Parts: sequence; structure tokens; C-alpha cells
Amino acid sequence: MPKQVDPVARRADVVDALFRVVFRDGLQAASLRAVADEAGLNIGSLRHYFANQQELMGFAMRSMLDRVEGRLLRRIDEVGDLEALTGEQRRRLSLNLFAELLPLDEARRAEAAVFVDFVTAARTHPAIDADLAREAAAGMRALVRRVLRRAIDTGTLRPGLDLDIEIERLSSLLDGLSLNTVLYPDLLSPEICLDVLRAHLDSLA
Repeated sequence: MPKQVDPVARRADVVDALFRVVFRDGLQAASLRAVADEAGLNIGSLRHYFANQQELMGFAMRSMLDRVEGRLLRRIDEVGDLEALTGEQRRRLSLNLFAELLPLDEARRAEAAVFVDFVTAARTHPAIDADLAREAAAGMRALVRRVLRRAIDTGTLRPGLDLDIEIERLSSLLDGLSLNTVLYPDLLSPEICLDVLRAHLDSLA
């Protein structure tokens, strides 16, 4: 009897393989065949799920956003009633939530590397949807807005802040830290990233 394959799990495995290829060799090396080899599949099996590189990249970008959002929501769910937390506990929670958007471990470094390569190549690469790159950037800002709004509403951050300005300031900070961590991992450690993020949030408390 043929082995049953879970298509959702298989697509997730392929996305993980794509991240590894891009992280290791760059976006230019992420052909369907290279990703199939990395995932331990033949090219025909991969094409059963993704017809071309553009479709694979689009799915990977959306999957990455879903993963980041899922991590944030799980952290919030683990906390429970935010109103029951002390101010210090809420500040620590905000730090931990935003830290999910930084490449502080191998899995998140791979995600960040793929994201950087993707948005850079979207300007000129015909196989990459520039609208999806914009959608990905907007999605990250939406996550920042969600967490900042919650932090303001619970009194974690001081009242009177201009939410739109703070979203752009924090998004730019996170983007800069992520980019430099991907490009210069020997110059910017996870510990320094957290210290910079903590200093910024403390300035808003």
C-alpha cells in the first residue's frame, strides 16, 4: 500500500529546505532542483507541490510571516491575563515578543537571510513578485503595530506616544539589526541585538 504523504507537512519541509539553501548559498542558488535535493525529493515530486520557483518563493514568504506571527501569538497565549502582570513583567514580555522578529538563533537567522535576499532581489528578479515583498514588509509592520498597541493599552509604554511614528522607528530598528546580523554576524551578536532593543523599549516606558 503506498505511503500516505501529508501535503502540509511536505510543503513545510520544502520551505525549510529552501531556507537552508538560501542561507547557505544565496537566493541565486535556490533553483527547484537544488531545493528538491536539499529536501531529499526528486524534482517531479517537488513540482507536484510547486510549479515553479516564483510559486515556491511566494509560499515561503507567506509561511515565514505565518511562523513569526504564530510565535508571537503563542508567547501571548502563554502569558494569559496581561492585566495581572506587573509593569516589569509586561516590559519583559514586550522585549521577548519583539525579539521574535530578530535573528537570534539559527532558525531565525535563516528566515532573516531569506527575507533580506528576497526583498533585495524583488527589485530586478523576474521570478520574484515585488508586490509580495511589499506585502511581507507590510505584514511585519502589522505585527509591530499589534504588539505596540497592546503595550500602550496596558500601560507598558507611556501615554501620548505617536503610534505611527513609533511603528516606523521600531520597524526600522528591527530591520537594521536583522540586516546587520545577517551581513556581519561577527560584529553584531544576539546579546548586543537584545541590548539595543531593550534600550529602545526602555526609552518608551
